Amino acid sequence: MSSGASGWVSTLTLSIKQLAGIKRLSHSLPSLPSPLPTLIASDVPILFREPYILSGYRPVGQPWCCYVLSLFQQHNESLNVWTHLLAALAVLLRFWFFAASSDLNPDASSLPLCLYILSALIYLSFSAAAHLLQSHSELAHYSFFFLDYVGVATYQYGCALAHYFYSSEEPWRQSLVGVLFLPGAALLGWLSCTSCCFAKLHYRRPYPFRRKLFQMVPTSLAYLLVISPVAYRLATRAWDETELVLHALQMVFFMKAAFFFSCPVPELFCPGRCDIVGHGHQIFHLFLVMCTMCQMEAVCTDFLTQQRFVVQVHGEWTILLAGGSFVVLVLCSILTAGLMRRRAQRQLQKQE
Repeated sequence: MSSGASGWVSTLTLSIKQLAGIKRLSHSLPSLPSPLPTLIASDVPILFREPYILSGYRPVGQPWCCYVLSLFQQHNESLNVWTHLLAALAVLLRFWFFAASSDLNPDASSLPLCLYILSALIYLSFSAAAHLLQSHSELAHYSFFFLDYVGVATYQYGCALAHYFYSSEEPWRQSLVGVLFLPGAALLGWLSCTSCCFAKLHYRRPYPFRRKLFQMVPTSLAYLLVISPVAYRLATRAWDETELVLHALQMVFFMKAAFFFSCPVPELFCPGRCDIVGHGHQIFHLFLVMCTMCQMEAVCTDFLTQQRFVVQVHGEWTILLAGGSFVVLVLCSILTAGLMRRRAQRQLQKQE
């Protein structure tokens, strides 16, 4: 055999051995799980079923990685996850550009703004995690939605801080509502988390109207209080400033979001046709995201106007105390969610 031919044989033999080694290595590595199949409503436990959503459910009891990877699959929670996941990224990038362009300084005047942005990221990411991972088990369903309610309470108080320190008028701050605003917002934020956790755990499908009251009444009261400085400003000022138009838009978008959260439309009128795209909770998410983006633009604009006067008007200790109360609210809400999770765990063990 010539030297050239023997060289080709040696090279081919080496290549075959390398391919065999790669094949053995690929067998030793963990393989990705198969995509989760989607099921109809009757194939999943009643806890996971949504009114008038007839298909697109993920099976219960699969490995955690299956639910994480279902982020890239089509099911009836896909848009609920992606709307808030992309919104969290948009909030983070927008604030990054804003901080860079405005030379934001980490001092007392910017603390409420930073906490507001943090609260928006928390509520969006907690909501995305809840919708992505809740199908793992009944305990996971309760646990992640309790965490979602922590995010709601956190965002409510973050909005209250931003509205109070950057978007309020002096006559409103001197009123009884203004004096009680921050402690009232903190209390109603925690009450929203507690009542939503209670309603989630206490009531079974088909849900009675009382459950909706437990969800809506504390949250609505919290919103009315949190938006009051903005509403006063809109009522007493000409809408000739961009931030006032943005504040008005955030209120409009929130009202639309509240409607779609409260009413299962359009799936009520066409059951099964909006399972993957177009059901009410997805529309609720979209309007809530638009509300947040308009609110963020308005608050950032108000911050640029008020930055030099915030410490002078409110006092540094008042701002720091408000920042400390934000931490306390988050901890109290997490503790409440943890206690509710323990109660749900005991309840599920009794059912077994």
